[in-house]
Amino acid sequence: MTPPAARPPLRLLLAAPRGFCAGVDRAVKIVEEALTRFGAPVYVRHEIVHNRHVVDGLRARGAVFVEELSEVPDDGRPVIFSAHGVAKGVVTEAMRRRLFTLDATCPLVTKVHREAERHHARGRHLLLIGHAGHPEVVGTMGQLPEGAVTLVQDVAEARRVTPPAGAELAWSSQTTLSVDDTAEIVAALTERFPGIAGPAKDDICYATSNRQAAAKALVAQGAEAVIVVGARNSSNSRRLAEVAERAGARRAMLVEGPAALDLDSLQGCATIGLTAGASAPEALVQAVIAALGARFALAVEEVRVAEETIAFRLPPELARPAARDTLAAD
Repeated sequence: MTPPAARPPLRLLLAAPRGFCAGVDRAVKIVEEALTRFGAPVYVRHEIVHNRHVVDGLRARGAVFVEELSEVPDDGRPVIFSAHGVAKGVVTEAMRRRLFTLDATCPLVTKVHREAERHHARGRHLLLIGHAGHPEVVGTMGQLPEGAVTLVQDVAEARRVTPPAGAELAWSSQTTLSVDDTAEIVAALTERFPGIAGPAKDDICYATSNRQAAAKALVAQGAEAVIVVGARNSSNSRRLAEVAERAGARRAMLVEGPAALDLDSLQGCATIGLTAGASAPEALVQAVIAALGARFALAVEEVRVAEETIAFRLPPELARPAARDTLAAD
């Protein structure tokens, strides 16, 4: 630790909102409540959210993370679907095996699923804006029959995508994309297909939009570098780093925690910004602040762009006392 008298001054702009969104908070609480009610093990298909700190903490309490339902034994233990959502085939398989499932899918992702179904019911081919292989995209595409959705990942693909001849079209998007990038893709699609239908309300979730706006505000208020606390496999965290750089930050660092900080690279900076992806807990943000404070004489200022009051209810199975609470003793 640098002696206090030798610490150079550093203005730290702290983004607000930052970190956990309502969907992530709900998903984590579902796993925690299931462990409390039913005991360990509780199975979770895929990472409940994209953050190793969160996943490791739940694993230590007895959560078992699996990639596929085939890894779950037929022993009656709870199985939780992650916040990213799952394809209909996964739900069908769980029902066939009579697994006791709890759905932690973010309600805003579920909104996109229902939207996709409505477009399909009206005979429209869906152009889904998102990243190939991301669990949310896999889950959304899995709501419709094979061939009913075409993935569009960027503006270049929007300009060359070839939907089925004569089909009416609609577009939807992954909820954690760059607001600006998505707007460019939608503009390209609309220019090519003027009659394309879109969502009644933007699919990019409020938390993603707010955090990106806060990242831009950090740069606008003088942040030369921006630290984003989040996992590298977290789409919304990676987008925050990109947004900060495009807004004019000389550097954006995506770090999973204080151990990954390159403090030497911040020497000479007068002002830096700090934010966190929607799946990063506040404890990690505070740990990063502590690490910065050990090297620099910090002057912390909050930069707030929105107030978030949204909260999502737990599934009915956990929101009320249930007979299944005795499961662990069966």
